[in-house]
Amino acid sequence: MTTTQGTGEETGRNTGADSVTKRLEEVRRAIAATASASGSAAGQVTLVAVSKTHPAEAVEEALDAGQRVFGENRVQEAKAKFPTLKERFPDLELHLIGPLQTNKVKDAVALFDVIQTLDRPKLAEALAEEMAKSGRRPRCLIEVNTGEEPQKAGIAPAEVEGFLADCRGRLGLPVTGLMCIPPVDEEPAMHFALLAEMARRLGLSEVSMGMSGDYETAIRFGATHVRVGTAIFGARPYPV
Repeated sequence: MTTTQGTGEETGRNTGADSVTKRLEEVRRAIAATASASGSAAGQVTLVAVSKTHPAEAVEEALDAGQRVFGENRVQEAKAKFPTLKERFPDLELHLIGPLQTNKVKDAVALFDVIQTLDRPKLAEALAEEMAKSGRRPRCLIEVNTGEEPQKAGIAPAEVEGFLADCRGRLGLPVTGLMCIPPVDEEPAMHFALLAEMARRLGLSEVSMGMSGDYETAIRFGATHVRVGTAIFGARPYPV
């Protein structure tokens, strides 16, 4: 995909072949076709449009095209972009898909509807405390380090069951699913299969896996949520 800097897309109203609207339509068609071929309904797969580093105008174009679920990596960026949009579009659902520092938990609980990166006990404790204080209870997904990569965040597969029991039991967190980011140098299918089977065994209904390059594979393995950024919004306007 080419970058959209300097094009009409920045106004949120470009309707050309390289617009957010057209790319969003293409992704939706691909999701529907893959879900159908896998024996699922397209409506069973939620498209999380990842708008990190892209301006609010691009999000507005997607909203005008009917998209209502978005993902952001950073709390501060989301705070600058989404409060006004959420006022205008009350059915907008915002997912945190990047790492969450404990000092940002208050803001995250106030702004996000889903936190997909519950990745350690300390964060679980902080989220439980803030939810009790605020009364706001965004859904949480446990991030699983399916490749057991030492440099990557997430709960090791062997520890997920115990972590889930503690989060739901002692802490009372609304954990509804699992999320993973496979190692970049490995075939993602094996990681998707592992995550989907783990969610099934644990009775969790949400499985977030798959990004722009592999979301169709993720759907074939049972993804309920796919996180797609570049295929919708184009290349990031600046490095992250």
